[in-house]
Amino acid sequence: MRKDVAAGAAVLGAALAGAAIYFVREKATPGPDYRVLVSDGDFEIRAYPPIIVAEAAVQGERKEALNRGFELLASYIFDKSAGEPIGMTVPVLQDSGNPMASDPPLFDDEVAGGWRVRFVMPEGRTLADLPEPPAGIELRELPARRVGAVRFSGLARDEALVAEEDRLRGWLARHGESCSTAEPEYAFYNSPMIPPPLKRNEVLLPLG
Repeated sequence: MRKDVAAGAAVLGAALAGAAIYFVREKATPGPDYRVLVSDGDFEIRAYPPIIVAEAAVQGERKEALNRGFELLASYIFDKSAGEPIGMTVPVLQDSGNPMASDPPLFDDEVAGGWRVRFVMPEGRTLADLPEPPAGIELRELPARRVGAVRFSGLARDEALVAEEDRLRGWLARHGESCSTAEPEYAFYNSPMIPPPLKRNEVLLPLG
């Protein structure tokens, strides 16, 4: 075997091993303890308990807003100046407006092109014991809710999110669930280190 081929194989093997380690670690990252009410392949209807989130409203294109929102929220939860850092959880949530009736408007002046990015706070934390967030981040308790969900792998490009939302709406309609006026919420579970085939992405739709 040529030395350059062998070296390339070694680099690829190391990269895959590193990705595998990240994947195992991320699968162990805690998330909301929801209850599955209906399961059908990639589709589920879930019941979520009340959860506390830290959220940031960011303007711009969806992917750009997701990255910026993630940076803002990560700087908050990993800030040691306020005491023990807050543990990372999954998923990172993103929506473009008002997916739940209990939510306030995304922007007071209804600026177009805004996105809300959310981190779920670890189970057992309360609004009272969480560190005060900086300007641009709010803590909020979301009420218990039912959602329809579809899970898919690969890169969460805009066209993939739209296609999966259409699939979910069709599946929910066949199950007698009404969500025609609901706005989608996106859930992302993995870091950029994870190869696309192993990534877990979801589209969520709130149900009445």
